[in-house]
Amino acid sequence: MALLSYTKLLPLATTAKNYVITASRSLVSKQLVYTEFGNPLDVVKFREYVVPPLGSQDVLVRMLAAPVNPADINTIQGKYPVKVELPCVPGNEGVGTVEEIGKEVKGISPGDKVIVTKPVQGTWRDIASFKQDVLKVVPNELGLVEAATLTVNPCTAFRMLSDFKPVREKGLVVIQNGANSACGQNVIQICKAWGIKNVNIVRNRPEINELKQYLQNLGATYVLTEEELRSTSIFKDILIERPSLALNCVGGKSSLEMLRHLQHSGSMVTYGGMSRDPVTVPTSAYIFKNFSSYGFWMTAWNEKASSIEKDKMINEVISLMTEDKLKAPVHKMVKFDNFAEAVGNALTSKGFTGCKYVLDFC
Repeated sequence: MALLSYTKLLPLATTAKNYVITASRSLVSKQLVYTEFGNPLDVVKFREYVVPPLGSQDVLVRMLAAPVNPADINTIQGKYPVKVELPCVPGNEGVGTVEEIGKEVKGISPGDKVIVTKPVQGTWRDIASFKQDVLKVVPNELGLVEAATLTVNPCTAFRMLSDFKPVREKGLVVIQNGANSACGQNVIQICKAWGIKNVNIVRNRPEINELKQYLQNLGATYVLTEEELRSTSIFKDILIERPSLALNCVGGKSSLEMLRHLQHSGSMVTYGGMSRDPVTVPTSAYIFKNFSSYGFWMTAWNEKASSIEKDKMINEVISLMTEDKLKAPVHKMVKFDNFAEAVGNALTSKGFTGCKYVLDFC
């Protein structure tokens, strides 16, 4: 995994006495940088650097948009399993336009729209040099936010619906909590595209009816609050079959309530823990219901998967998006200079279950 290093970043404030810039041009990159782990609002600083000359396998990209994800925040805090070398430019996802390519670069041309496919590449900057193997050309018609947010939440939803139960092949019912999260919205839309019935659990709130309607418009079969799940009769009355697959990003009591409604031999996949409470499973569920419990982390999947598997997945996700079957989650574009607004949102629970904030470099 390539980590961003300051050996290629030359601060504008540095005098020629300390650095000799050999580039024939002076291209400046505006970027966010942190030199220590901590509260992102305290440690992330706005800086300008001179972009070094391109290497033979480098691609110069003018960034268009990059989301602020909870994983980005956890990385800056030093709490994420992926460790980075400091100083570092944050940002795991993003989309941009190719401005220049190195002499050995193949399959990428100036003017192409590209996404960053590997994490910890530093997408929170307006212009950057990336190695060609961390970029993928995407169709020009692909939406800006769809492209910027493609590699984490849509791919996470795709893999969880593909790798643990044959929901697509056998039409099995799926249940999930945190259904209005960015990943949850992708799960709903992919289920609709694949003809999969789904039950979606959300926290109660004053605008619950509007939220339910929004998720149903995306393709949700049922939307229930956590309280409604405890007393619902939709499974007992056979309005819908009991789920075979549960997707859990909350943990605690919410995951236990989903487990209660699973079919015999059902499975639960945990990919988050918003409640910060442990996932507790009764022994009887393993013995008498043949229950299976898994964890999923998109980064780990990417490290093990072949390039063929990755391309197949991303191409199918792109097809769903260009066919208007998979849209970006509710989001707000924030100008790069106002990055603190986006970072502050991601530090709250809204960053997990509310509006997705996307840095706008245009």
